[in-house]
Amino acid sequence: MAKKRKQVKPEIEKETDYYDLKKDAVQALAEADESNSPEVSEEELKKYRSTTGLHLAPWLKAVLIKFWFAGAVCFFFIWGLGIYMADVYDTLLVTGIGMGIVTDILTNNALRFIERTRGENERFIMVTKRGYFSFILNILYAWLVVFFVYTLYNVINLMAANISGQPDKIFLGVEPILFGLFYLGFDLLFIEIKHFIISVLEKSGKHTKNR
Repeated sequence: MAKKRKQVKPEIEKETDYYDLKKDAVQALAEADESNSPEVSEEELKKYRSTTGLHLAPWLKAVLIKFWFAGAVCFFFIWGLGIYMADVYDTLLVTGIGMGIVTDILTNNALRFIERTRGENERFIMVTKRGYFSFILNILYAWLVVFFVYTLYNVINLMAANISGQPDKIFLGVEPILFGLFYLGFDLLFIEIKHFIISVLEKSGKHTKNR
């Protein structure tokens, strides 16, 4: 019987290394940011975003977030703790502290989280810097806005009392929805004033340099 020939496998000249990572590509991906990345159209980005039945504009998302947190602070601090504080100034003080903490820790971070590009929602934030100093500034700013909201409630009730001739009646009580709208309105107004002042200063600075 003829012996079976052994099949000799051809020698592999170069062994493939399946664990050889493309280090250059990985490094380029890790260092990618807006400065060294190619521009991509909005239509192209939409292809890779999750699609839902409800599409909200970015500015509307930011406004709803600010409104919701302001109403939540009213619910927990004014409604929840108001019964334990007889003095309205104590309520204003505590509400301002709570609003400032919520703004610094929750509201501003939520606005940054939903950003499509970095810094997109800073136009809706009064204190854009982060740190301990911004924490204090947010509390001081919240006191200012809460004071204006309380003043608006008092003006509305005073006008209604004068018109109706019932000075002892409270026509408009504090509740989360209207409080959130009032707070949002004053907040956006003050932020717009800040942007206006910054733009005026920048224009005056450029005008001075051109002289």
